[in-house]
Amino acid sequence: MGVFKAAAIQMRSGESPERNAADLERLVREAAAQGATYIQTPEMTGALIRDKEARAAAFTSEDKDIVVATARGLARELGVYLHIGSTAILRADGKLANRALLFGPDGTTLATYDKIHMFDVDLDNGESWRESASYEPGTEAVVTAIAGAKLGFAVCYDLRFPQLFRAEAMAGADLLTVPAAFTRQTGEAHWHVLLRARAIENGAFVVAAAQGGLHEDGRETYGHSLIVDPWGRILAEAAHDEPDVIVAEIDPARSLAARKKIPNLRNARDFTINAGAMEAPRLRGAAS
Repeated sequence: MGVFKAAAIQMRSGESPERNAADLERLVREAAAQGATYIQTPEMTGALIRDKEARAAAFTSEDKDIVVATARGLARELGVYLHIGSTAILRADGKLANRALLFGPDGTTLATYDKIHMFDVDLDNGESWRESASYEPGTEAVVTAIAGAKLGFAVCYDLRFPQLFRAEAMAGADLLTVPAAFTRQTGEAHWHVLLRARAIENGAFVVAAAQGGLHEDGRETYGHSLIVDPWGRILAEAAHDEPDVIVAEIDPARSLAARKKIPNLRNARDFTINAGAMEAPRLRGAAS
C-alpha cells in the first residue's frame, strides 16, 4: 500500500466540449507537474448545458467524445490515473448517461460508473432541477483498484446517500470519490459537512473535484474542491469558485489505522425495524 499524491481539478465548464477539453488538458498537466499520480475532474467536465436541444447536439458516444479522447491520451502521456468525474455520454439506446470514467497510466479504461441518484429537487428562490428528465440513472456501484488504493465511485447528488459509500467501503474502498457540480445554495449549506461525514463514517479518504462559478448556461456552482482524510480533516481545499488544482498526499495506511481505532465497518450488524407496531406510550400527566 504505497503513498501517492492525488489532485482534484476545479473547473468552470461551459457549453463547448472542445473548449472544456482544452481547459482539462491545461489543468491536468498542472496537476501532474505537482506530482499527482491520481487526478480527478468534476462532474460534467465535458459541458454544462441547460437547453435540451443544445445538449442533444453537443453530446455523443464514448468512442467519439473529445473529452474521453483527450483524457485517454493525457493519462497515457503523463503516466497517471485520470478520473473524469463525469461527462454526458450518449448510450447505444439513445439515452444519456452521466458517466464517470477512470483511465490507467497506459490509457486503458479501467472502470466506468453511471450516476445512480438523479438530482430532482426544488430549492429556494425558484431554483428547480430534474436530472431524470435528461439522463438515465445507473444501477451499479463500482469499486476498482488503482496503485496503492481501492477507489469507490460516486457523482455529486450521490453524496446524500450514505448507503452507497458504506457499500463501497465494505467492498474494500479506502478512497471515496465525489466529483460534483453542487449548486451554490446547497454547497454553502451542506458541501463540507457531508464530505467530512462520508470520510469519518467509512474511515476513508474522500476526493471531491468541483465545478465553480457562473457558467455559460446561467447556473452557478459552489466550487470549494476538497480532499479529506479518514479522520475527517481537510487536507486541501480550493477555498473559492475559480478554476484551480489542489493536491494532497494519500496514505492508505491512514485509512487502515482509522478503521482499527473505530471499527464500525466490522461492528455493523443486520437488524429489522418495527415502525408503529406498538401503541404510542401516554405522556405523564396527560388527560384521560
